[in-house]
Amino acid sequence: MDKNTQKKQQELPEKGRFLSKPRVFFGLTFILFSVVLTFSFVSYLMNWKADQSQAGTMLDKSIKSSNLFGKLGDWLGNIFIFESIGVASFIIAFLFLVFGTIILKKKMFKPWKTVGHSLFFICWLPILFGAITKGQGVLSGVYGYQIMDSLNTIIGSYGLWLVLISSIALYFILEFNLRPSSIKSKLNDLNENTIGRVKSMMPSSDENFEADDELIEEAENAENIPSKITVTETIKPVKTEHVPVAAEVETIVTPNKTSFEDDKNDFSQPLHVDLSPKPSVPMPSPEQAFDIKPAASTAIVAEDDIKFKVEVAPVVDILDDSDRKSQELVEKHGLYDHKLDLANFQMPTVDLLKDYGNEEISINKEELEENKNKIVGLLKNFNVGIAEIKATIGPTVTLYEIVPEAGIRVAAIKKLQDDIALNLSALGIRIIAPMPGKGTIGIEVPRKNPTMVSMRSVIASQKFQNTDMDLPVVFGKTISNEIFMADLSKMPHLLMAGATGQGKSVGINAILTSLLYKKHPSELKFVMVDPKKVELSLYSKIERHYLAKLPDAEEAIITDTNKVINTLNSLCIEMDTRYDLLKNAFCKNLKEYNKKFSERKLNPENGHRYLPYIVLVVDEFADLIMTAGKEVELPIARLAQLARAVGIHLIVATQRPSVNVITGMIKANFPARAAFRVISSVDSRTILDSPGADQLIGKGDMLYFNGNEILRLQCAFVDTPEVERLAEYIGEQKGYASAFILPEYVSEDSASTVGTFDPNEKDALFEEAARIIVSTQQGSTSMLQRQLKLGYNRAGRIMDQLEASGIVGGFNGAKAREVLISDLHSLEQFLDDLKG
Repeated sequence: MDKNTQKKQQELPEKGRFLSKPRVFFGLTFILFSVVLTFSFVSYLMNWKADQSQAGTMLDKSIKSSNLFGKLGDWLGNIFIFESIGVASFIIAFLFLVFGTIILKKKMFKPWKTVGHSLFFICWLPILFGAITKGQGVLSGVYGYQIMDSLNTIIGSYGLWLVLISSIALYFILEFNLRPSSIKSKLNDLNENTIGRVKSMMPSSDENFEADDELIEEAENAENIPSKITVTETIKPVKTEHVPVAAEVETIVTPNKTSFEDDKNDFSQPLHVDLSPKPSVPMPSPEQAFDIKPAASTAIVAEDDIKFKVEVAPVVDILDDSDRKSQELVEKHGLYDHKLDLANFQMPTVDLLKDYGNEEISINKEELEENKNKIVGLLKNFNVGIAEIKATIGPTVTLYEIVPEAGIRVAAIKKLQDDIALNLSALGIRIIAPMPGKGTIGIEVPRKNPTMVSMRSVIASQKFQNTDMDLPVVFGKTISNEIFMADLSKMPHLLMAGATGQGKSVGINAILTSLLYKKHPSELKFVMVDPKKVELSLYSKIERHYLAKLPDAEEAIITDTNKVINTLNSLCIEMDTRYDLLKNAFCKNLKEYNKKFSERKLNPENGHRYLPYIVLVVDEFADLIMTAGKEVELPIARLAQLARAVGIHLIVATQRPSVNVITGMIKANFPARAAFRVISSVDSRTILDSPGADQLIGKGDMLYFNGNEILRLQCAFVDTPEVERLAEYIGEQKGYASAFILPEYVSEDSASTVGTFDPNEKDALFEEAARIIVSTQQGSTSMLQRQLKLGYNRAGRIMDQLEASGIVGGFNGAKAREVLISDLHSLEQFLDDLKG
């Protein structure tokens, strides 16, 4: 065996070991993944609308992908571009290429510097494209749109562009060192290098320099050339016959500062001399060897003889098709008016509410002085000194604020609550120790002659009439006799509790009256649940204006427990549908969505519509829990957790605030709570997480808690005749054809009793839906909605027909229905038999 053969056999194992190293494998994997990402992103941007709809159908064989890398490319484009950072995703692919070359030890990039630049543009580019496209398309991604929208809300559009321009300017300044001193030094270096190159190009020929002297003398004697030219020669003669020797020439131009008649020319620039030797053999003549052009004089002639005209191109306003169409629609038809269907609807007037006369608080000085003396005397008997005392008179109670002397413990005053109540002969007092935000201790004492707070007085107030709240609710007045209002959309749900006859039903009527006085029927819908059947029946007259119900329901006000369960689940379906609409519209709440729709930026052909607020009112929650239990609690908890962003809000009231009715899941999602008088301190802790509701005096006396502090209020009084007049006034006006129809919900019981199938009454999309179900082997109504772009009601009816015909099985709870036909060939035979 020769030496070459032995050497080759020794090299083969070394190459095999090299290729088996993990470093090579991972490096090539990173580079390959970078290529896959790049082409997937390019293909996704070309067909993003089709790819986006196919992102969730990875295993659906019936759907073909338009992406170069198939459904994997669809999924990658949807994840990185649409749901993340838009076109900045290409930087992610570039980083994988960088990491691959680093792993292979190919130093093509500087790692840390490359990663730093990439991270900056990953954060900056999506926000820039979000500001340019206003959230339309996929160039910005969800990240870019959300950050742009937040900044636009906080600092405005001008502030947003200022941040973008400042950040990119700071980036270039830091990266390329664009400080004034650095730029000046670079320009000086550039001038020196230019002069050096001119020196190196000068040939060493006596004849040539004589020609130069003659030309320079002619330039000095020319008119309008106020400059002095000094040429210093340094010639190194070299003996040669054909090739000219380079000569070093230093040219110094000293401009003359003499002012001209027009005083406009500034000769601060040096004279530029273009000396280009002609490399010809034999030696050329001086006129051929050099082309000497005095630049300053040429510039003057050009300025005097040539007209210089500057045109600035107009700024092009770039709009995508959707923005352009929306602007054209707005210019042609104006903003969408959701009130147009009931354009003649008249909002209720204050005259419908009863006027109870003068409601000014009367001050009884004798009562105040007597209570003050009793409080001070009692505390003195228990060795509690008082430095100061102050009284604030409210409609129902008087608040005495005391400042104890130094060294007095707060707990010592809290223990005297019953003693103070006994000494004042009061129905019940409430001690606030200490008062939030104040260095005092509050003692609330009921007045002997309370003042009524009528609904008319609070509705007619300037505070309520001029409010800009989305869902304003006026409860009544505080201890300081100020009107108290809250926004139901910010609460976002309200939990009410109180014993029988303490004002809970009046409180519900006050809330509903407030909303009816401020919101148009197109902006608000009520879903009313009344197990007692008599409390909310007054509102049946406004069914065609403000109420919502199930498709087949006879009455809008729900009293049957089974219908309550279906209605709550129907609201969950409506909530999910609204979230899909908000997602497709790039909106984060109902207010933004409706604004976009009013500006005609959302196409109704894609399922978009104006979405009214929906308020669910449950008058007696304890009765529902006792009869239905978890079937009611779970949808209520789900709505309370998620529905606030899509404009669905809950008002839940109960007489029995016990822990088995108001569970921890319910309380966690109801931060706003209103408590009327309850029987025991335990019930008060259940509803408010603190005592105090058991010390209220009833008749609308209430405590309101919204996560910060507990406020004592006197609820506004609205009587039954007032509610009747209000409902009649609204009901007599022209309304919609029917109540607002909620999505259809099929319960387990009703799903098991599907009628017989009639081929003559089948839906037009029955066969297409059957093919989709059999090809995917998934009996899901929601899938039919996505594939066929149908509403929930029609998709549900088609699913019922598929069940009745024997293609799918019965309702199976949260799971998909069983598909009874295995393949498309069998399905075609089955459909032919149905036609026959």
